[in-house]
Amino acid sequence: MRLAFVDEITKLASRDKNVWLITADLGFSVFEEFKKKFPNQFLNVGVAEQNAISIAAGLAMSGKKVFVYSISTFITMRPFEQIRNDICYQNLPVYLVGGGSTFSYSTFGCTHFSLEDLGLMKILPNMAVMAPGDPIETRALVRAAYNRKGPVYIRIAKRGEPIIHSKNDRVILGKSSKLLGGNDIAILVCGRQLPNAMFAAEILKEEGIKCRVLSFHTIKPLDSAAIIKAAKETKGLITVEEHLLSGGFGSSVAEIVTDKGLHTPLIRLGISDEFPRGVGSQDYFLKKYKLTPEGIVKAAKKILKI
Repeated sequence: MRLAFVDEITKLASRDKNVWLITADLGFSVFEEFKKKFPNQFLNVGVAEQNAISIAAGLAMSGKKVFVYSISTFITMRPFEQIRNDICYQNLPVYLVGGGSTFSYSTFGCTHFSLEDLGLMKILPNMAVMAPGDPIETRALVRAAYNRKGPVYIRIAKRGEPIIHSKNDRVILGKSSKLLGGNDIAILVCGRQLPNAMFAAEILKEEGIKCRVLSFHTIKPLDSAAIIKAAKETKGLITVEEHLLSGGFGSSVAEIVTDKGLHTPLIRLGISDEFPRGVGSQDYFLKKYKLTPEGIVKAAKKILKI
């Protein structure tokens, strides 16, 4: 996804000299081509995320469209006050891109695990929040961010994620993408868990269970219509996210289901109320929190009582 982001922003910058890229001491071996082609549209502020946000706000107020890139935890938590006051309060076209979804930096520990970023960003007025599930969604959402007048946060992964969509699929900001149809179980997934959701649906299909798989690459504004439709047409919902269960994507889905007075069973898969302990690979942590095809299959069978 990261390479898709870099390629797409390079294309945008080649067509629009007002596109800027700011990074906070990151992007080595990633942004060299951009820096070489557009030296007057690139700025590395060093280890100073708060400063990066305030500079981006100033550039945006001068007519620029500014992308700011850093690790997900650093770009959302360290400069939260600047994001709130300098960008969201002014409703400026500044597009934050957080690299490394949750366990991407598996050996770095909780300082690098983006457990809270989606929840923090979605509570801010004017902020749109996105978590693409594959490179095609990433490209489309970068373009959508560029065309948006207000602030955006995009959380991307960085380890060669597979392409799930076909090239002709339309990915629209604020609208979920339907990858599979079915009326037994609906799997609602955001971010890098999309391949696992698709794999789980294939496993269940072999057992005669038809799953609807919806990719919620946009968490805010959320496609509430698709959630309500799935709740009414299936026997249960499963939300899948690499985020704390409290305040994340699944919480938003639960709010919609409850507000509409629906009684559809809902199981939320994510990270429990704790800081993940131990040291291991990305897969180690994903298995720990049942963020695997097997974990999704187990949740589906629990709803169906089989």
